Amino acid sequence: MRFRSLFPALTLAGTACSMTPALTLPPPPVAAVYPAAAAGTVFAVPDWRAMFGDPRLQRLITLALAENRDLRIAARNAEAARAQIRVQRAQSLPSVGGESGYTRQRQPSNVAGAGVGLTPITGGARGIEFGQFTVQAALTAFEIDLFGRLRAMNEAALQRWLGSEEGRLAVRLTVIGVVADTYFAERLAEGQLRLTTATLENWRAALDIARRLKAAGQASGVDLAQAEGQVRQVQADLAQRQRELALATNALTLAVGAAFPADLPSPIGLMDQPIPTALAAGTPSDLLTRRPDILQAEHELRAANADIGAARAAFFPRLSLTAAFGVASAGLSGLFNGANQTWSFSPSLSAPIFRGGELRGNLDLARLRTSVAVATYEKTIQTAFREVLDGLAARATYATQSAEQREVARHAERREALALLAYRAGMTGRLELLDAQRSGYGARQAALAVRREELASATALYRALGGGVSRLAPSP
Repeated sequence: MRFRSLFPALTLAGTACSMTPALTLPPPPVAAVYPAAAAGTVFAVPDWRAMFGDPRLQRLITLALAENRDLRIAARNAEAARAQIRVQRAQSLPSVGGESGYTRQRQPSNVAGAGVGLTPITGGARGIEFGQFTVQAALTAFEIDLFGRLRAMNEAALQRWLGSEEGRLAVRLTVIGVVADTYFAERLAEGQLRLTTATLENWRAALDIARRLKAAGQASGVDLAQAEGQVRQVQADLAQRQRELALATNALTLAVGAAFPADLPSPIGLMDQPIPTALAAGTPSDLLTRRPDILQAEHELRAANADIGAARAAFFPRLSLTAAFGVASAGLSGLFNGANQTWSFSPSLSAPIFRGGELRGNLDLARLRTSVAVATYEKTIQTAFREVLDGLAARATYATQSAEQREVARHAERREALALLAYRAGMTGRLELLDAQRSGYGARQAALAVRREELASATALYRALGGGVSRLAPSP
C-alpha cells in the first residue's frame, strides 16, 4: 500500500462540519453621535509625530518605543500567541516520521516453530537466532477532523493572536501617551522652578528696598518683617519646586525605559508647546475600527465563541489514523527489494461514553466565557465613549480657560509693577505691594498649571480616539 492511497481519507479533515455558533457582534451600547461633537467634522487623528511637535519629546518617544519594558512584554506576548498558532495548526496536519533500526533476537524452536522460512544461524534444534533490518515512514495518530474540533481550536488560536497584536498596539499607544504626559509634567515643574527663582530674585530686591526705607525711617518694622517672611516663603517654595522637578524627571526616565542621551534637543517651554488641541472626534463607530483595546476585546470574543465549537465537537466520535510503510529484511544488502515491503493501516474510532460531566462542564464553561467576553467588549466600548466625551468637554473649555488665565497673569504682573513703583515713591504702603506680589505669583503659577492640564487633556483625547495607529495586515 502506498501513502497516496491515504489521501482521500486525509482530505476528510478539510471538509469537516462546524460546531461553532454563528457570531453576531452586539450593537455598540452607546449613542450614535457625541453630544459635544461639532456637526460635519472630519475624523482624522494625526500620527504621533504630527501630534507632538517638540523635537525633544519626539526623541524621547522614539527611545521609549524601543526601550519601554511594558512594550517589550506586549511584543513578546504577541510573538508567543503567534507561535501557539503554529502549534495548534500542526495538530490538523499529518505527522509523518521516519525511522530505521536493526533487531537481533533468539527464540526457542518450540516458540518460533519449524518451517516458517527462517534459516537458523546458531543454536541448532534448541533455538533460532536471527537479525532484521527495518526502514519505514509512519503516520501517527492523525485525527480526521470530522466535526470541526481542530478547526475551531485553530480559529480560537488565530483570534487570540490577533487580539495580542491589538494589545501590543494598545500598549504602544499608552507608552506614547504616558511619555508625553510625564514630559509635560516635567515641563510644568521646570517652568514653576524658573518662575519661583525669578520671583525670589524680585522679592529679595523688594526686601532690600524695605531695609533701606526702614533705615531711613520711612518704613516700619512691620513692613520689614513682612518682606523677610515673603522671601522665606519663596525660598521654601524653591526647595519644593526643585524636588518636584527631580521627581518628574525620574518619572519620565521610567516611562522612557532608558537613560536620556546626551544629544537631546533643547526643550520647548510649557506655554509654547506646539500641540494641536482641537482634534476632530468623528463618530463613535470610528472607535470600533481604530481603538486597539476595542479590537482586542472583539478578537477575544471571537476566540471564546470558537471555544464553544471545540467544546461541542468533543461530544462526537473522533476518527484517528495510524499507518506505516517501509521495508524489512534479514540482510542489509537486499533491504530495498520490492518483495521486502511492509505496511500497516490502523484507523480507529473513539466515542465518549462516560466522562463524569466533564464534556458538559467544558461546554457550559465555554458559553459562560463567551458571555463574559460579550460584556467585556461592551464595557470597553462604553469606556472608550466616555473617554472621548471627557476629551471633548475638555477641548471645549480649556482653550478659553487657558487664554483667560494668561490674561489674568498679565494684568497681575502689571499691577505688581505699578504697586512696586508706588511703594518706592512712598505713595502706598507695604501691604498693598505684598498683596500685588502674591497675586502676580499665584496668577503665573495658575497659568502654568492650566496650560499643563490643557496639554494633558489633548493627549488623553488623542489616546481616546485611537492615536493615529496605522495597521498592516498581519500574517500568522
